[in-house]
Amino acid sequence: MKTGRIPAQEELRRIAGAEHVREAAPEDAVDGVRPSLVVEPGSVEEVGAVMRVAHREGLAVVVRGGGTKLGWGNPPAAADLILSTARLDGVLEHAAGDLVLRVQAGVRLDELQERLAGAGQMLAIDPPQRGATVGGIVAANAYGPRRYRYGTIRDLIIGIKVVLADGTVAKAGGKVVKNVAGYDLSKLFTGSLGTLGVIVEANFRLHPVPKAARTVAVEPESPRAARDAAQAIMHSQVEATAVELHWGGDGERLLSVLVESIPEGVEAKREAAAFLLRPFGEVRDLGEGEAAELGPVPVPGGSGGEVVARISAPPAELGDVLESLLRAAERRGVGVRVRGHAATGITYAGLRGGEEEIASLVGELREIRARRGGSVVLLGAPPGLERRVDAWGPGGDYLALARRVKEKFDPRGILSPGRFIGGI
Repeated sequence: MKTGRIPAQEELRRIAGAEHVREAAPEDAVDGVRPSLVVEPGSVEEVGAVMRVAHREGLAVVVRGGGTKLGWGNPPAAADLILSTARLDGVLEHAAGDLVLRVQAGVRLDELQERLAGAGQMLAIDPPQRGATVGGIVAANAYGPRRYRYGTIRDLIIGIKVVLADGTVAKAGGKVVKNVAGYDLSKLFTGSLGTLGVIVEANFRLHPVPKAARTVAVEPESPRAARDAAQAIMHSQVEATAVELHWGGDGERLLSVLVESIPEGVEAKREAAAFLLRPFGEVRDLGEGEAAELGPVPVPGGSGGEVVARISAPPAELGDVLESLLRAAERRGVGVRVRGHAATGITYAGLRGGEEEIASLVGELREIRARRGGSVVLLGAPPGLERRVDAWGPGGDYLALARRVKEKFDPRGILSPGRFIGGI
């Protein structure tokens, strides 16, 4: 990788325009690694030209959308260029009658949802990171509570256009510029964290905005009760949109169930959910304001400077996950705030404490999950902790496959080198 002054700066300025190429500032650093330049191409063709220069010169490129997830993964081994998608912010096609959308990668999700709401539609994802762009959400496979009903972005994406490491444009579905035989690009690039190519466009299927919504909650007395309450909802006919766990060191214990439907049907769903929850604790309805004010999923660098761990396990093991987390944290004097998608087996832990203690805690949890199935991933950590603990943990059988795919799409290793699992 190149370091210091980028030899092709003038060429990059000719490609994107001088006003869209600048020297990187301290705030452009990626997990402590400061690049040399920030480039903001304004079209797919300009992205391709920038990548051809980077490929030729061996420049390390990190793609940035809203910058909300640059702390995910490991620090990059190198970062010469930040390729910003800020100017790729167009809604290219909204076929409302077909519930289909085609957008550029730099479109911000919150602005997109406002636009779609005018047609009574939505892109059914709700990750907690404010300012996130569509491209970044796809690259990180980010999601929120509504994953339970609608799935992840991987389930909603139906087409994609990407620029590969050598500047080649590839498109999945429809009339193609170039197909990469044998690969489903939409699924492959979802969750790849910018290590395989630059996402420039994406197509999605949309959903109607629900006409009515209610939230009912139970205060479970124990982690086991929280698990059993979530299982009761999952194995019922309620068809909940989200089942969320809220568990904090301040005594907060809540399992909330969001139900959505037409006005005539939502009350029946609320009553059914409340009936199912009563054996597990005190049940109450949450008003719209109270439901909105429930503590969000911990965000790296958020309040209290929390380190965020994402624990994946089968939903039936929610009680075990919570108990093992709380016991391990108490032994080490680590503060913990838990939010979880209880019906999909995803638990987020906001951890506060010394780096050595948190590193030990993560190691213990990974050992448990390795035996039981699942994983523990750090989504944000200070540099000292990142030197102690790999963000991803063991890659297992997936690592060998990931290495082969990386070699196929980015043989020179110039795209976000080192950020993904196994240092890919």
